[in-house]
Amino acid sequence: MTQQHPITPPPELVQQWMTEFYGEPIVPGEACTDLAHRAAQWGADQELEACCQWLAERSPGAALTATELRAARRPKPSSLKERLKVALWNEDLGTALRLVEQIDD
Repeated sequence: MTQQHPITPPPELVQQWMTEFYGEPIVPGEACTDLAHRAAQWGADQELEACCQWLAERSPGAALTATELRAARRPKPSSLKERLKVALWNEDLGTALRLVEQIDD
């Protein structure tokens, strides 16, 4: 994953899920870890949307509060340009090169 979502399960929890799923300890590969992160993100996003809907239905002025809640809990990810600046500033050339590859020609 190039952009980490604010809600990601810790590696220990992913390992526990893998052990429970397969019935024995298995070191999760990148695909399994990514799947676990996406599942956690999806569940958290569903809960956030349900909370925002519940809040918006409670009173006429609460719709704005629900919008603010959503914006605070799911901020927009940094732009490619911002991420590239950070990678270059931190001299993280591997990340910088991966970000450059994402730029449209």
